[in-house]
Amino acid sequence: MQTSTQLKTSPDKSRPTRNAMVLAIVLVSYFMIVLDNSIIFTGLPQIQASMNLSASGLAWVQNAYTLVFGGLLLLGARAGDLLGRKHVFVVGLALFGVASFLVGMAQNETWMIAARAFQGIGAAIVAPASLSLITAVFPAGPERTRAIAAYGTTAGLGASLGLVAGGALASWVSWRAGFFINVPLAILMIIAAIKYLPQFSTQRGRFDLTGAVTSTLGMDALVFGIINSSERGFGDLLTLGPVIAGLLILALFVFNEHRAKQPIMPLRLFAHRQRAGAAIARLLFAGTMIGFSSSPRSSSRTSLVGLRCRRALVFFR
Repeated sequence: MQTSTQLKTSPDKSRPTRNAMVLAIVLVSYFMIVLDNSIIFTGLPQIQASMNLSASGLAWVQNAYTLVFGGLLLLGARAGDLLGRKHVFVVGLALFGVASFLVGMAQNETWMIAARAFQGIGAAIVAPASLSLITAVFPAGPERTRAIAAYGTTAGLGASLGLVAGGALASWVSWRAGFFINVPLAILMIIAAIKYLPQFSTQRGRFDLTGAVTSTLGMDALVFGIINSSERGFGDLLTLGPVIAGLLILALFVFNEHRAKQPIMPLRLFAHRQRAGAAIARLLFAGTMIGFSSSPRSSSRTSLVGLRCRRALVFFR
């Protein structure tokens, strides 16, 4: 039986100050991830010029991140429930900081793409962990509503400022500066998280490994096929094969979630009209917004739409 996650620390007079610190840590950490996701757009031309990347390699600089991020997002959310939100959050920040340093130090196409994929792992842990910290620390009601509103505002600010900051850094300093700046931020947030985040009790349960693997492989195969369609067309075998395989694996994922005792994505969520409607609305909004984003290839926007959909599902878990 699963037990609800609660703070181990008892309420005291310092609660408002502690909550303010928790919210600040969450917002800065999430801002760092969203900012990085936008900075890459304006830095791509300089990255291509400095490394002499091919058009395909340039697209994968972005797609490697979004595919890994989107593929592991549900697993990252579940890890926080079972292993402890504070510990998982700190680990995610450490991974993201190290990966950002490796991206900034990249010297060739393979290094860059691998580092970006590694960065996606850290982001897939931090993003759901940061939101779960809000729901765990702030009680339901006006206080949580304000915290979630601030969380949403941070996403918008990070996405907007990332385009400006990325262009400015790439023009005045280097495209690498946009990634190096994450390193001290991650270190500061790790120190603050260890000091100020309360300990949380963990849930009893297990990982839905079948669900994690099928959701990751299915989504990645589907997006991979769509990415290839921009070069080869939808009639090509390397497009149809991954798309069909992705759809079949996602069907297996749905079947598994229906039968699993502790599913990674409970299907009952979609029986709730408000949750289902919110997820659909977020997907449509993301598709519209990303259509106006600066990107060298439409495939990057395609993978980002899939990522936004998965974020919506994690939000309403």
